[in-house]
Amino acid sequence: MRIVLLRDLKLAMRVGGGFGLAIMFFLILVVLVPFGIGPDAALLSAISPGILWIGALLACLLSLDRIFSLDYEDGTLDHLAIAPLPLESVVLAKATAHWLTTGLPLGLISPLLGLMLGLPIEGYLWLVLSLVLGTPALSVIGTFGAALTLGLKRGGLLLSVLVLPLYGPTLIFGAEVARRGSAGIELQTPLLMLLGLSFGVMAILPFASAAVLRINLR
Repeated sequence: MRIVLLRDLKLAMRVGGGFGLAIMFFLILVVLVPFGIGPDAALLSAISPGILWIGALLACLLSLDRIFSLDYEDGTLDHLAIAPLPLESVVLAKATAHWLTTGLPLGLISPLLGLMLGLPIEGYLWLVLSLVLGTPALSVIGTFGAALTLGLKRGGLLLSVLVLPLYGPTLIFGAEVARRGSAGIELQTPLLMLLGLSFGVMAILPFASAAVLRINLR
């Protein structure tokens, strides 16, 4: 599992579909939002947690179609499917690699982008925490979507259509944690729900993704 993880990290950096692309998309979105909303600082501050979470969610979508496609095209995925390592572990390793190259970097730079949108200082810690705890769910759900659309022509668009509705609960609770943290009000409930979602999908979806992959590889 460690070897698969390290290999995927190297491929993500080499192909350019991970760290850099996601951060550039996130930055561009944050820069464009004030042009669309207007220069009202109070309004930007109020909506900044939601905007930052939506930006992170969309940035995570950019590289989902690469999770399995490169290995599928060169035949590596077939060898992984018959290797002694459980396919569920392979799926989890690939989801972890996706998170390390997208979700984690986005969470770490979010305070800088929050500053551009006037996010209150009190909300920086909770914004980072919500993204770090919530983006693993985005990567695991995205891995499931990538498994479903494996081998389909123009599967990237279908992948986005399938995955975006599943991202809804994570977006709701993640943005609520950041919003409540910025406002200085009680946030235990959405934080626990966000944690529950992340742990829940990590416990269930790797098995579903592995089952789908076995069907697609027949």
